[in-house]
Amino acid sequence: MLPRGVVDLAANIPPQDVRLVAPTTALINHKGTHPALLQLFVQAGNQIHSSAGWFKRAREYPNMANNELPISAEAERGIKNNKPFLQRYLPFWVANLVERMWLVMGVILALLLPLSRIVPPLYAFRVRSRIFRWYGQLRDIENRIESTGDAGGNNALLEELNRLESRAEKISVPLSYTDELYALRSNIHLVRNKLQRM
Repeated sequence: MLPRGVVDLAANIPPQDVRLVAPTTALINHKGTHPALLQLFVQAGNQIHSSAGWFKRAREYPNMANNELPISAEAERGIKNNKPFLQRYLPFWVANLVERMWLVMGVILALLLPLSRIVPPLYAFRVRSRIFRWYGQLRDIENRIESTGDAGGNNALLEELNRLESRAEKISVPLSYTDELYALRSNIHLVRNKLQRM
């Protein structure tokens, strides 16, 4: 419909509303076109054709009326709604990735929540195992102190303690676990004092 006076209001051209005849135009895509491209096509169509003009009201085109071909779900969603929420605040590729991968991201989050409870204790165990494995040797030396009565055996145990201490000094652990490393070295000194007293 060409409204009355739209061409020249002062001269009242045209003098009355004129009904116009025009062909229907459609943007046709291949079945294999990626949904992200369809979304961009619809957004471009909205940007170019949605403003008001001589022959149309604002947001009248593009529309889904009088279509002989099926409309893709992506195009229908783009015509009915404005730009998707995420695309207003994020770059297109990020917003599109999040939109398409929300199910996978949900599964990943569902897996990460239990892992977030398992990983810290596992890490703590790995770090502590660097220290605790030396306690077995220290206990073995302490048991042999009581069974050995001669000075030669005590000297051999003292050398073994010195070797154990030199290895313990080379253990590297994160700062939050150094108290356990110092506890090991302190226990080595306790066993050495016990051996020297004997």
